[in-house]
Amino acid sequence: MHMKKYTVASFILIAFMGWIGTFSSEIININVFGYVLPPLATPYLIMIPMIILYIASISHIAFYSILDGFRLRKYEKDYEKIKEAIADAFLGKEDRNHIFRTPRYKLLGSIMDNIILYPNTLTSVTVELDDSDSIRNSLKIIEEIKKGNVVDLKKLLLSSNNDLVIQNNRNKYKTKALSAEDILSKSEDYNTDFLNEVYLDFVEESPLYAIEKYKVFLTKDALFKIIARINADKNAIEISIESIIKLFEALELNSKDYIKLSSALSLGMIPEQRIKLFELVSETKDEAMEAYLFTLFDLEMISEANAILEISQDEEYINFKAYSALKESHKNFNINLFV
Repeated sequence: MHMKKYTVASFILIAFMGWIGTFSSEIININVFGYVLPPLATPYLIMIPMIILYIASISHIAFYSILDGFRLRKYEKDYEKIKEAIADAFLGKEDRNHIFRTPRYKLLGSIMDNIILYPNTLTSVTVELDDSDSIRNSLKIIEEIKKGNVVDLKKLLLSSNNDLVIQNNRNKYKTKALSAEDILSKSEDYNTDFLNEVYLDFVEESPLYAIEKYKVFLTKDALFKIIARINADKNAIEISIESIIKLFEALELNSKDYIKLSSALSLGMIPEQRIKLFELVSETKDEAMEAYLFTLFDLEMISEANAILEISQDEEYINFKAYSALKESHKNFNINLFV
């Protein structure tokens, strides 16, 4: 009920009842618990209780209006907080802990603080939002990054592992705003997967000293790219056996990896160096022995390979022993079929 309308209606009623009371000239004495009140005319006896009732009712209405106002303010504040929580969920912020004061928003808020939202369409969500709204701003950021543009995310304090931060860094790298050297030299600011991606590009043209400088980001894919540059027609690289071994030692390689590396080195490395490389590696890495045998058989060094097989255990290198037996029977097969 609107207080102004209620007040006007109450005064009209009080005045009307007082006017009716003027038709009576009776004076009444009132005794309250032994106290005799001054005599009052009938109009006053009608109007005074109504005025008291009005004051009581208006006080009651005002009290609950104030309570409702406080309750409404809580909902309004929680509404703004839930929009912030949704915006943070779109951005994928970590360590979110929005505090809500109303039960319904507490439930929704606790859900928002523990999920990440991925909008399918960005424009339709923002129709009812003004330009300063946190949700609209978050969606604009996502849209710009998806388009390949670079956005300033420093104020948002997002983690380096945040998907938007990683993609934004990719955009900087692709648009030449950041060089590979800039990124690798400040690795603490970037996500590990992104650093590995950048290093994979970095090894395609960089000199050996730079490759070795950042070999902490070396992956198997990057290693194969480095190997492919040995004596290549383009971006060729000169690398010693010792340097190759150090690159091997930077990774956890299995038998199949070493065999693939031997096969890749066959394109650019002279046979003597290739044999020496895997001979040295096999002396310290048991996983490299099959690659050494593969290299020997691939280069038709049959007697050297058989010498190793003869001193091996019966259950060892069965595939190579089978290949050797076929060679002795003058059966020619590609060694790659046996690895």
